[in-house]
Amino acid sequence: MAFMFSQRSESNLSVATNVSQNSKTGPYLEGNLKLIDTLDCTNDVMCCKFNADGSVLAVGQIDGVIKIFNAHNSQLLYSLQDDDTLKHHLPVTQIRFRIFSSLEKEEYSHILVASYASGHVKIWHYTSGKCLHTINEVRTTLNVALNPEGTKFITTGDTTEINIYDEETKKKLNTLEPSDNRNKMDGHHFRVFAAIYHPEIPHVFLTGGWDNTVHYWDDRQPHSIRYLHGPHICGDALDIDPYNNHILTGSWRKKDVLQIWDFSSAEKIKDVPPDPMGHTQLYCCQWLGRDSILCGGSDLNLAKVVDRGTLSTIGQVTDLSQGVYCCDHDNNSSRPLMAIGSLKQIFLIKPEKRV
Repeated sequence: MAFMFSQRSESNLSVATNVSQNSKTGPYLEGNLKLIDTLDCTNDVMCCKFNADGSVLAVGQIDGVIKIFNAHNSQLLYSLQDDDTLKHHLPVTQIRFRIFSSLEKEEYSHILVASYASGHVKIWHYTSGKCLHTINEVRTTLNVALNPEGTKFITTGDTTEINIYDEETKKKLNTLEPSDNRNKMDGHHFRVFAAIYHPEIPHVFLTGGWDNTVHYWDDRQPHSIRYLHGPHICGDALDIDPYNNHILTGSWRKKDVLQIWDFSSAEKIKDVPPDPMGHTQLYCCQWLGRDSILCGGSDLNLAKVVDRGTLSTIGQVTDLSQGVYCCDHDNNSSRPLMAIGSLKQIFLIKPEKRV
């Protein structure tokens, strides 16, 4: 662990006795959060993702290396790189674990898909360290998302095209993009940072990016089928709540940064109000179980947990040296383990109480 956290309550500041005099003032933990551990990486962290059962955490670095950690004891298990990543030395932009069926062989449970700013999309067998397949999209690939059935994956990037691939053969099935009709808003017009399939509705996924829109897509249709206007998305800041069929968006801007939308109508439900110190400009956000929200960003350089009912902050990590580019949680509904990435570190944090 590179440094210890200071613990700060709302009323006073109490500095832990094991913080050295030479350490910087922050970071601080406030509210209903407890630091479990800090994972040190060899370069800046750009993305992170737990596998389905929360047993391992994959971390993508700015130099193209993926680190695989044991989520329970923080041990570094594997480090993934090959000739392509060593040559290009460009960031890992997204990681998704392959959806595993109990009917499949055990080795298929150890596969992940990663996208890179080099334009590569790689399928890794992470326990052996082998890259099983590489796709070169000849663009800056910014995100990859798998459908719930595990039969397809999509990629987005610095172009307006969205590519759809067959998960088994890795062959491109289709490319979705806006039509030539400039009077129709049926696709993106700038780079696309976020993508997620609806967990309950087959073939349907959402994307968001720089053009202040979130688009609805059917992966069988050539253009988007509807859109909502507003969010300025610059990272993994788009999520769908299957319980209430709500969309969560995070925007990298000064106001109206965290918003909740109705999936069916594409209408905004509410803006999450800023804290007294103001908004942080968000790079990442996601639903945290049924009752909370996890988000993080730059400017104020913090990550926080928001109560969905009251829309108030119930815990946060503040005064980080740099912005929060990624966050994830292990899907434990009562006391989820959260991963928050900033600089060369991942902070593993849990709620003190059930959320």
